[in-house]
Amino acid sequence: MRHNDLLRICLQNLMRRKSRTFLTVLGVLIGCCSIVIMISLGIGMKESQEKVLAEMGDLTIITVNAPQNGRGKVKLDEPLLRRLRGLTGVVAVTPKQRLDVDNIRLVTGTGNRYVADWTSVVGLDASQIEQIGYRLIEGSNIKHSGEVIVGQYLAYSFKDTLRPEGRNMVDRWSGTWDENGNLTDVPPPYLDLLKQRLTMEIETQSGKISIPITPVCVTKEDYSKGMETSEGIIMDLGDLRKLLDKIQGKQKKSVPYDSILVKVADIRNVADVESQIKAMGYSTESMESIRKPLEKEARQKQMMLGGLGAISLFVAALGITNTMIMSISERTREIGIMKSLGCYVRDIRIMFLSEAGAIGLIGGVIGCVISFIASVIINLVSLGLSPDNLPAAILGGEDVSRVSIIPPWLLLFAIVFSIFIGLGSGYYPANKAVQIPALEAIKNE
Repeated sequence: MRHNDLLRICLQNLMRRKSRTFLTVLGVLIGCCSIVIMISLGIGMKESQEKVLAEMGDLTIITVNAPQNGRGKVKLDEPLLRRLRGLTGVVAVTPKQRLDVDNIRLVTGTGNRYVADWTSVVGLDASQIEQIGYRLIEGSNIKHSGEVIVGQYLAYSFKDTLRPEGRNMVDRWSGTWDENGNLTDVPPPYLDLLKQRLTMEIETQSGKISIPITPVCVTKEDYSKGMETSEGIIMDLGDLRKLLDKIQGKQKKSVPYDSILVKVADIRNVADVESQIKAMGYSTESMESIRKPLEKEARQKQMMLGGLGAISLFVAALGITNTMIMSISERTREIGIMKSLGCYVRDIRIMFLSEAGAIGLIGGVIGCVISFIASVIINLVSLGLSPDNLPAAILGGEDVSRVSIIPPWLLLFAIVFSIFIGLGSGYYPANKAVQIPALEAIKNE
């Protein structure tokens, strides 16, 4: 029997009992929707957890610290940097050094009109700043000695010495808050730091040191990285080390790094890299200790939700089996005639399996379409019933947390699974059909 004939007979037999076929397809549809929606809720839950963790800190960053705060034999030095860069999965490594002095003062403008009485200064490897996760929102990265990156809101730390006390600073918190909790209508600061040359005055026990610095870039505020991203300064590590030598004067001594930031290519490799660093004798900090239990909990909930959906699909499988057995009892004479005319047994088996598989396919496809529409509606309700939220409800976004997420692989899996459920449910009735003797089948009324 040709494939075209099998397809035509399959469709004719399904349309012969429209009500029965519709109810059977409906059972598969409901089961498919249950699985897709349940799993999509689990995926949405997992993504929401990862976004919450990402707000607390970069999930692929490992902070390496020396035991005993560097007072022991194990220190953060150049040999360790080379070892860390050689670890599999590591894409960026930078030491982090803080300028630990009594006071740091910034001045700029004609006659040192603008003054910031306090700031924090951090040294990083300039070539690794963007790779390690610092976001540069304005200007360009450090290229020459004396250039620095300033925090997003450092300009608001400057006061105008020509204005009366109490009214000589711009309050960046004096704007208005929108419905999402974001500050809007923030008044501009007195000066644009990228257009200024600053003088950094450092007070130490041995006296005051003044050095000129040139802001070339502004970094996005990120407290998980440190205060320097908000109201501080980031220098190239080489410049900071020279400054430390100048502060020490004749009493030069080797100053170990405060910490080392290690960027891992994939979140799945964080635990392995972190365990290797701990084996070297160093303590580490990362979001892995928080992420792992949350991921395990999300996976358990996802399996539980998927199991509930699978029960619905199992019930639908029983409906397919019942439909096919009823179809065989009604078409016993037809089967006998087909055998008498020389139809191959395998063709009869394929015919019944095709009908069962078609029911699974139709139910799976329609179920996926309905599941996708239901997922969009769920997301729209959570984001707000507005046409503007429709793209975010479908595609998501960096600042969007969707309740239900249906990746393409889930739709494909649901359709394939529905087809296999149909074929599995139709296997017993198909075998029963081919085992009916031709003469008995023809005699059957």
